Amino acid sequence: MIRRRDEQGSASIEAAIGVPAFALFVGLIIFGGRTATTHQAVESAAADAARSASIARTGTDAEHDAKEAAQTSLANQDVHCLSIDVSVDTDGFNTTVGQAATVEVTVECRLDLSDLSVPGVPGSRIITATMGSPLDTWRERS
Repeated sequence: MIRRRDEQGSASIEAAIGVPAFALFVGLIIFGGRTATTHQAVESAAADAARSASIARTGTDAEHDAKEAAQTSLANQDVHCLSIDVSVDTDGFNTTVGQAATVEVTVECRLDLSDLSVPGVPGSRIITATMGSPLDTWRERS
């Protein structure tokens, strides 16, 4: 006579192993998606900031315009950063008229990831992008 083994409780064990693994997988997908979309938004903000800085008349105005453009761009894209740091390289404003020059802007966004609670994922991550824009070669600079 062949005896059959009792398999009661096996579904509970499978669920105890499978559900946390599935939740971790979903958390990692959300982490990757949020990071990718924020990186794209920060690149767009850096491009907007560089363009705004390149049409300014002075280095001081360029810094102000770039910071304002980056913050506006991120806000319009509904990106919520814990902190935003905008660095503007205005050395191009010191070149003489007739020489090619550019202005570069670096935007850093500290992305909040604390709500994910996924093991191995930090509570925040810095997303950085740098973009440049040419200054008008024949426009007066100060």
